Amino acid sequence: MDKYYPVALPVLNGNEKKYVMDCLDSTWISSNGSYIKRFEEEFAAFCRVKHAIACSNGTTTLHLALLAHGVGPGDEIIVPTLTFVATANAVTYCGAKPVFVDSEPETWNIDPKRIEERITPRTKGIVAVHLYGHPADMDPIRQLAQQYGLFVMEDAAEALGAEYRGQRTGGLGDSAIFSLFGNKIITTGEGGVLTTNDDALADRARLLRGQGMDPERRYFHTVVGYNYRMTNIQAAIGCAQLQNAEWHIAQRLRIASHYTEYLRDCTALTLPIQQEWAKNVYWLFSVVLREGTEAKRDEVIRRLQLRGIESRPFFYPMHVLPPYKQLQAASEFPVAGRIAAQGINLPSYGTLSEADVRYISSTLVNIVSSL
Repeated sequence: MDKYYPVALPVLNGNEKKYVMDCLDSTWISSNGSYIKRFEEEFAAFCRVKHAIACSNGTTTLHLALLAHGVGPGDEIIVPTLTFVATANAVTYCGAKPVFVDSEPETWNIDPKRIEERITPRTKGIVAVHLYGHPADMDPIRQLAQQYGLFVMEDAAEALGAEYRGQRTGGLGDSAIFSLFGNKIITTGEGGVLTTNDDALADRARLLRGQGMDPERRYFHTVVGYNYRMTNIQAAIGCAQLQNAEWHIAQRLRIASHYTEYLRDCTALTLPIQQEWAKNVYWLFSVVLREGTEAKRDEVIRRLQLRGIESRPFFYPMHVLPPYKQLQAASEFPVAGRIAAQGINLPSYGTLSEADVRYISSTLVNIVSSL
């Protein structure tokens, strides 16, 4: 095996080392320091929103955003069943109940046409996940939310720089969250960011993020808060990554175009799409087997691994996971169930060459054609 292709690999090709060394030299390495404020300001500018609140990771950011919206015991929050488990877990952390909705067959995102039937008097908000880099269809979601008095939160963990009708993710709802884990489009190792245009919500989130300490009265804690802060070192890496954010996004688009070129004629695969109203940033280039079972999908993944190519299945939908399977019947989610059982994520990191993508693609085509 001459070369190994992981699914994801961080690309640190800017000022990351320089800024981290500056933190070390200054000794400002914890949750205070100049890079945190700078990173928040620059992230807000990138997303074209008023506020960006840096946090320790994407999951704590989800929890913080829900808390800032006032989510608590007895509330219901609508989320797509096809998402990473953190989306549902964060709702559960609040004592609330996640209510699942099936996927659109084209974008694999939450199906807006299936949301209204899930709304009850207990429903407080809707979390729209921009799965694998393609934005959810936000206009009908926002219209429903306005009709029923609900908040809308974007889980944009996988969709930095994606656009919906010309507007970037991060400003499409009342709030949004991003993940900056090592496999994301830009990374701080671990990290997350909450974005919003709502001044009161931003103030509430900042208060809760820092143990509920009154910003005007040190060590006086007005509410039960959390330590969900980002470190200055993480923010330093984030500042360097943001400087190259457009480059990082451009590489995802380049890689997606190569995959599309080499896989478009493979009738055994469904490729990701880009709706005319969207900009898909292809966090991962993901394909779906047109036929077959989960076992066939796993066999494809196994054979790719033998040829030096890591691939991963789609997320298991929430309705099949032990903590959540009792909430709704699996028969209610035929689209998500099929997509999840047949979906495969391919290597998608920014330093892949066209030759790399050609090799991965030809290997995949040969494998699915032989099964």
